[in-house]
Amino acid sequence: MSLLDSIKSKKQSLRSTETIVTLADGKKLRETKEKTEFLGVSYGFVVDTKPDKTPAKIIPNLYLGAQDCCEREVLDSYNLRVVLSVGIEPSVKYENVIYKYIECLDLPETDIKDVLNVAVPTIDEYILENNILVHCNAGVSRSCSVVIGYLILKRGFSYESALQACKDVRPCVRPNDGFEKQLKMLNSDTS
Repeated sequence: MSLLDSIKSKKQSLRSTETIVTLADGKKLRETKEKTEFLGVSYGFVVDTKPDKTPAKIIPNLYLGAQDCCEREVLDSYNLRVVLSVGIEPSVKYENVIYKYIECLDLPETDIKDVLNVAVPTIDEYILENNILVHCNAGVSRSCSVVIGYLILKRGFSYESALQACKDVRPCVRPNDGFEKQLKMLNSDTS
């Protein structure tokens, strides 16, 4: 039996399957061998159902957290006076708190340098006299990448030591693969 005949024979015994695909814009599709069916739209991110109201202190005056940390009692209890929102704006804004927003999708192809070009000067502007909260939706990828970028660019950390500084106080952090690659390159550019 030739290789081609062997492959054809094996192909005949394969079972058909279906796959649910979620695209970056939130569209859900069911794919089978015969067709692709549109299932609707869902969030482009994982919905976090557990409150996460504890900001993690990375260095003096710099905190990392989820959007739940933007609640009034959390801001007051940690004396957070500047909120840097990465990719998601707080639904409520309070007096005596400075809010800054940077658009950012949590996708590997998003250019994190563009985000850092805005975020790093913003953090620098306020960090000496204010506690700053850097947050995204879950406080896992986007906001952590901004904090790591700040530590690399302004505090001389290596990528690994910046990531570890974040993980030490917020173990769930994990820049997406594209951000991680870009931050490692950023680190090698500053070395």
